[in-house]
Amino acid sequence: MQPSSHSIHPVRVAADDAARQAWSIAVLPGDGIGPEVVAEGVKVLRAVAARLTGIDFTLTEHAVGAAEFLRNGDPLPESAFRGCREADAVLLGAMGLPSVRWPSGKEMTPQIDLRERLDLYCGLRPIRLYHESHTPLKGHQAGEIDFVIVRESTEGLFSARLSKSSPDEGAVCDVMRITRHGSVRICRSAFELARTRRKSVTLVDKANVLPSMVFFREVFDAVAKQYPDVQASHAYVDAAALYLVQRPQMFDVIVTENMFGDILSDLAAGLVGGMGIAPSADLGDDCGVFQPSHGSAPDIAGKGIANPIATILSVALMLDWLGHPRTMLGAAMIRRAVEAVLSDPINRTGDLGGALGTTEMGRRVIAALA
Repeated sequence: MQPSSHSIHPVRVAADDAARQAWSIAVLPGDGIGPEVVAEGVKVLRAVAARLTGIDFTLTEHAVGAAEFLRNGDPLPESAFRGCREADAVLLGAMGLPSVRWPSGKEMTPQIDLRERLDLYCGLRPIRLYHESHTPLKGHQAGEIDFVIVRESTEGLFSARLSKSSPDEGAVCDVMRITRHGSVRICRSAFELARTRRKSVTLVDKANVLPSMVFFREVFDAVAKQYPDVQASHAYVDAAALYLVQRPQMFDVIVTENMFGDILSDLAAGLVGGMGIAPSADLGDDCGVFQPSHGSAPDIAGKGIANPIATILSVALMLDWLGHPRTMLGAAMIRRAVEAVLSDPINRTGDLGGALGTTEMGRRVIAALA
């Protein structure tokens, strides 16, 4: 399938058996609004399977997250982890609740545990403007903001998250870990993705201050030489934040460290309507977890007003990543349906200034599937 100008083609190779027709999906609804948005994503997945004769999905649900911790003392039970590892892909809603914390005071983040244990080093955060009314920026039409943040998801500043400290020590240090192995593979992922898009990669770092970022840039430049067909450039993270607001259309693929990617992804989502329409994928060489970029949003859980579009677009990412011609066709169907629905300003959930509920928005996407 030839990618369109705004396709998101993750880095997995095509499925090893072109005749394959069935895939196993681990479904982790999680906490807060997670079950509500995942339900709509599953409906869309089943609708795609019904329209594309000859493909099928076996869905197995696993309980994870803060609510599971309160029930059984473990936010990521070993049985759930094993189910994720053995599945062809994982669809995740959201995990964690602000009120449920470890004795250290930190929130539970089993989704990060999942990334690290499955070595999901490539975090994809696609950003696309579907309607001019969704952006707080002036003068941008649909499609003018269209880029992907590729976030290294297994090291960086996050690597210090499990270190122990005491408030009596007087100081706490977090270590930024950047390895050659981790840097090479995330940079290659960015360049491979850029080859399916507009052939431009921007490294976002802080190489003017941090030695770890100097090293990251050196690795990036070495990898860039292997991709002479792709334009490579650099931007310091503070300047990149400015450019994202002033001229976001300059970006195609951004590759960056874990913490920088975490922060810039939320900023970027705000440029196109918010977290409710921001999908994501965390990919390794053999496993992928697909989820909306937003959190569990307990303040609106159970009200039926959460925007399911980010989850639905994450399903499209999952179908692309599975790498079969039919699943990739299904991914394209979902993206076209979402684009058709969001091109009409009547189709808005509350986060976009409208009145549609979660289920109704999902229904309209299914109705628009070609």
